[in-house]
Amino acid sequence: MFSSQFLEENLRNLSGSEFQNAPIGIFDSGVGGLTVLRELYFQLPKESIIYFGDTAHLPYGMRSQAEILHFVRQILTWMQQQKVKMAIMACNTSSALALETVRSEFPFPILGIILPGAKAAVEQGQRIGVIATLPTAKSNAYRNAIVEISPDIQVWQVSCPELVPLIEENRIYEPYTTEVTRSYIEPLLKNQIDTLVYGCTHYPHLAPIFRTLLPSTIKLVDPAVNLVKACSQELDLLKIKSTFMAQPTRFVVSGCPQQFAQSCFQLLGYTPTVEVVDLTNISVYNLRQDITS
Repeated sequence: MFSSQFLEENLRNLSGSEFQNAPIGIFDSGVGGLTVLRELYFQLPKESIIYFGDTAHLPYGMRSQAEILHFVRQILTWMQQQKVKMAIMACNTSSALALETVRSEFPFPILGIILPGAKAAVEQGQRIGVIATLPTAKSNAYRNAIVEISPDIQVWQVSCPELVPLIEENRIYEPYTTEVTRSYIEPLLKNQIDTLVYGCTHYPHLAPIFRTLLPSTIKLVDPAVNLVKACSQELDLLKIKSTFMAQPTRFVVSGCPQQFAQSCFQLLGYTPTVEVVDLTNISVYNLRQDITS
């Protein structure tokens, strides 16, 4: 868990108002986290944000747990250098496989998306389907979190390996994407689910397709909404909610900035300036040594 000692050290290094108005760091393997970013704009409009898309390593759904943990440590190390006051894992795969390990390694709170999503799901139904990347589904993170909250709820999970690449390639409205999506949700419909959880932050970008394929009685759960609610509560608890107007969002990627900017235009409605950071230049070991010494 996050240590309040780290927060006190940050407050000593920065004035109270400087830290209070420092940015929130949010990261994902690509454009999936933009669904969380939109919710941050809506719920916390005064917060300044740094968005990091690890596009050089996507899709995370094809990576091992060790690789994902290494990427997450590199990103969080870079975010610490940017003096963020909080980090949000806007990525279900990294939340499932890395969150508990890295939470105690960095001097700011780190929020994941699995638990907020599970809490939202149990409020909606009793027969819950979860669509996710292969590592998230194999981890049983959603099933375990949901059953821990409400043991009588039934949970079915389906991995959807093709969806993230299709979204990242801006192929959302192609007929092939609809057919692939249909094939993933058919097993869940056979189990007569009453609720479907987007177990990957990319998937809400396919909401128009899901609405055409699912009966209107099935509730769709976007964990981003509850994640940002949890973020707001944490900021209040730590007394670090921003009091100033937000600075323009800073967009940073580890891969191609042009492709990411084009995707932002499709998904956010504008084309941002996108910076590039080479994560291979980030020394994780030295920084972690400094934190624990």
